[in-house]
Amino acid sequence: MPAIEVSNLQRAFSDEVLAVAGIDLYVDEGEIYAFLGPNGAGKTTTVRMLTTLLRPTGGSATVAGHDVVADPAAVRAEIGVALQEAALDPLMTGRELIRMQATLHGIGRDEGRRRADDLLRRVGLTEAGDRRVGTYSGGMKRRLDLASSLVHEPRVLFLDEPTTGLDPVSRKSIWEEVEALNREGTTVFLTTQYLEEADQLADRVGIIANGRIVAEGTPDELKNEVGKPRMELILAEGDQGACMEVLGRFGAPLPPKDGKLMIEVAEGVAAIAPVVRALDEAGILVESLDVVEPTLDDVFVDKTGQHLEGAETGEPGTGETEVVAG
Repeated sequence: MPAIEVSNLQRAFSDEVLAVAGIDLYVDEGEIYAFLGPNGAGKTTTVRMLTTLLRPTGGSATVAGHDVVADPAAVRAEIGVALQEAALDPLMTGRELIRMQATLHGIGRDEGRRRADDLLRRVGLTEAGDRRVGTYSGGMKRRLDLASSLVHEPRVLFLDEPTTGLDPVSRKSIWEEVEALNREGTTVFLTTQYLEEADQLADRVGIIANGRIVAEGTPDELKNEVGKPRMELILAEGDQGACMEVLGRFGAPLPPKDGKLMIEVAEGVAAIAPVVRALDEAGILVESLDVVEPTLDDVFVDKTGQHLEGAETGEPGTGETEVVAG
């Protein structure tokens, strides 16, 4: 039985506005599925329908084997949801908040206490458990919200941009916890602003644009669809025409960009040594040479026809490329 199965799912807000225009999704038990899309693409609307916060206007969806329209209470009993903007009472302590969630899920007092202690330990908040949530940092609040979403041991966990705005250390902590949960069998449906996050965590990625799924597959499958690795070089000395004649022996030429000469190289980094030798023999001096693998950024641009907002503003040294979520 799939963890999530969606068939021709639709959501119209008016005759003119079809936010989700008939999508199909299938997420296996125990899978991490990353869902990406530009602002206004229908991603948030889809997640709201799958978590029973919004009623579909067409099609069908089941989560953990239950229909989101016919049996929303059963769906909610099987899922955990951690939203980007968590509604956490600043006057409660972290421990009190998790115990309250346990009570709301019908878990007895003693078991609720045990689970609260265990979850606080799990997300690294044991020492802060008796502090008021209003004193927590953004990263601590995100970890507390994640812990609260796990109190009833859900089969499917929905994470809405769980690391947006966090520092690299906090982000890595969340990643490690998501991976640990998944190893224990929890299915994770993840929306994210960070392409690196999707690339590292996800078994499969879906991209939505204009209310439709435009690409789906493993990160490697999607990257392979948009092209081979490319070699980029800047000349220090020598004729560009002569350089391209040499490079043409090793791969298909690509249009130059920002002063860089480029070719496709199916061999990837293995092509560097023979290319350097050939250029040296031809008396061509190179200032810099890099082999660039296709990225999910390339996939996104290819599939949606637009550049990713924030793609140039990843944190220095993190290697992150961002996509605006919507």
